[in-house]
Amino acid sequence: MGWWQVNADTLAGSRFVLSPLAEATAALKALELGTAAHSGERAWLDAHLADYRRRQAADPVTALLVRAALGRTSIADFLTPTPGAEREPAFEQELVRVREASPEVARTNLTVSLGGPLPRELDRSDLPQRTAELLAWVWTEAVLPYWPQRRRVLEADIVARTAELSQGGWAGAFDAMRPGMRWLGEGRLQINAHDYPPREISGAQLLFVPVTPRQGWVSWDPKPAAGVEGVPPLPLPHHRYAVVYPCSGVLAGAGGPSAAPRALAALLGPGRAAVLVLLATPKSTTQLVALTGQGLGSVGRHLRVLHDAGLVRRRRSGRSVLYYRSAAGESLVSASAGGGT
Repeated sequence: MGWWQVNADTLAGSRFVLSPLAEATAALKALELGTAAHSGERAWLDAHLADYRRRQAADPVTALLVRAALGRTSIADFLTPTPGAEREPAFEQELVRVREASPEVARTNLTVSLGGPLPRELDRSDLPQRTAELLAWVWTEAVLPYWPQRRRVLEADIVARTAELSQGGWAGAFDAMRPGMRWLGEGRLQINAHDYPPREISGAQLLFVPVTPRQGWVSWDPKPAAGVEGVPPLPLPHHRYAVVYPCSGVLAGAGGPSAAPRALAALLGPGRAAVLVLLATPKSTTQLVALTGQGLGSVGRHLRVLHDAGLVRRRRSGRSVLYYRSAAGESLVSASAGGGT
């Protein structure tokens, strides 16, 4: 198994960030696989998979490049640059790092991800540019139209993870973050089930990056040493590490206000119905605000009405109040779902 040695200071200084490039890369992986993890992703694939496959069929070199970059057990490093410390950098700002990658580095990374020699068709110098062009297409055509909603889902996931940290510590947060990842104790963080040598990352910056597709990976960036005039700097151990992980299944599958069945929206109003639909699992007011895009006052009023009507219940968890559907609320949602969406 692969694991990182992490000290307390690194954990204390870690943070959650958003990365449009990571979202586009995860979307690229989902398109390449062509399989959906939930109904919301199925609808998204139905809308974009045919266009993606037509594009790849028209450009066999890029199609072969993607298959090599996504690999069998790992993803090519140049495809997944580690995000910076900004809360949410611009997509174009992140894409520059893919486009400007060295062709030699790209070919070396592809050899590792493919697990063997590269096909002759990939012995060329424009691989980073081709990769960047494809990612730009995925972002523009298949991610950007949904980005406001996806951002709300990602922000809600970060709220939920932060709450987990405050209540259960790092062990609980890591164990639920992504398959194969768990806290081993004694400063050891298992990041996957692969047989990779351990890494000492104490003193580095550790970032956690949620994405909505059911994809994930880890990445790291080297920190250049200070150089002497006339002497190029030597690389030091990696100074920024990132864990890209899929949002929790419930949040990733949430479709926002439009997910409410028409019959339920007609009965309760679309905003209130959206809140009730999202309460299949307990959520805080802050999470509901992030997921629905409604204001705090509106969500609060919806919750009060739903609670007074006996459709939702509430309980305290640490410092948060969590709302969830009652038996009556479950029955109402189930019955209205039978009437169509």
